[in-house]
Amino acid sequence: MAIPKDIRINLANEDIPKKWYNFASDVPDLAPPLNPGTREPAKPSDFEPIFCKEIIRQEGSTERWIDIPEEVREALISLNRPAPLQRAYRLEKALKTPAKIYFKREDMSPLGSHKGNTALAQAYYNAEAGIHTLTTETGAGQWGTALAMVSNLFDIDTTVFMVKGSYLAKPLRKTIINTYGATIYASPSEQTEFGRKVLKEHPDTPGSLGIAISEACEMAAKNDGVCYSLGSVLNHVMLHQSVIGLETTKQMEIGEITPDVVIACAGGGSNLGGMTLPMIGAKLAGNKMFENTRFKAVEPKAAPSMTKGEFKYDFGDTAGFTPLLMMYTLGSDFIPSSIHAGGLRYHGMSPLVSAAYHHGYLESTSYDQTETFEAGVLFARTEGIIPAPESCHALKGAIDEALDAKAKNEERTIVFCLSGHGLLDLYGYEQYLNGTLPSSERSDF
Repeated sequence: MAIPKDIRINLANEDIPKKWYNFASDVPDLAPPLNPGTREPAKPSDFEPIFCKEIIRQEGSTERWIDIPEEVREALISLNRPAPLQRAYRLEKALKTPAKIYFKREDMSPLGSHKGNTALAQAYYNAEAGIHTLTTETGAGQWGTALAMVSNLFDIDTTVFMVKGSYLAKPLRKTIINTYGATIYASPSEQTEFGRKVLKEHPDTPGSLGIAISEACEMAAKNDGVCYSLGSVLNHVMLHQSVIGLETTKQMEIGEITPDVVIACAGGGSNLGGMTLPMIGAKLAGNKMFENTRFKAVEPKAAPSMTKGEFKYDFGDTAGFTPLLMMYTLGSDFIPSSIHAGGLRYHGMSPLVSAAYHHGYLESTSYDQTETFEAGVLFARTEGIIPAPESCHALKGAIDEALDAKAKNEERTIVFCLSGHGLLDLYGYEQYLNGTLPSSERSDF
């Protein structure tokens, strides 16, 4: 029996995109960030206390295509780019579905997730600007791990503020980040004025991404030669992550795959934006491949910013260091439950992703973590891959689409982004298998 030609579609090194795609060039009526003091559109100078100039330029750019520096393209090879597009034949068989299920394998990076795509770019531009230290936040630890590793490539020090709930639940993340040479603190911490304030008022708080962002921004703003690096939400991150969707589009062309639905998990929006925004842009430009494609975001019920939040201006952090961003938000002071999908525990959604959702280019749904771990275990037992808790949300969305196709006895082509592996999240799987995994369902929305 011949091996099916679509079981895995690989690209060559030279197929790594030469340009990033910028959705800001195509989305209509994109609301600019605002200076919180004047309520006027933010100027580049408003970002200068925390970002280097090239990152600020990219953040405000409306160019459709932006060149990827060759040094960054070459370094992406070390992250196992281009990443394969693979078909989940055994999962399809287990579900007894007529649907075809494909997944983009961001889990094969040595960092364990898609986060290195923007970490590389940000470290490169900050090194070019003479910055000696980067500060950042991390939820589950994937982003902190990525920035800690790639900073070594450009001789930059890194300080990571990890949300305390995840810091305590995932102690080996600290080991990895320390191994890469970075410094890591549980957030809120005693290292910043804002961290000390939160601890005084809420000594038992599990923390949040909003708090961790505030601490990282404060440290950057108060120290020369130090800049802040963000792993999600802002436009330049969506730009750098577009390599995911651009590669996947080329692979679908090679495999003659026409997707009916493209799915990704959604916290701040980085892998969702990277996967779907280049395809949405192609659809808006008249690409027939995506003429009838639906795009779906999958959120946790613990922090469902699109499905339960408001579309309004809000701070990207808890302390109010960032400009005001037009986004779907649950409120910058929102503290989500300590779910294992720590990378999805964010109060807001990327302004670009929010705009796509607001204009109807995206659908959104949400799941409890007990449902998503069930999907993860099924995937592990059929495809042999243990997905990250975040990725389990996209997987659950893909499974539900496949079961819906089965119920309707119709063919359907489903493509989802496997944003990372779960080999450092096994405590969550242990809880699920032992029947002790708590629900993340909330009643306060």
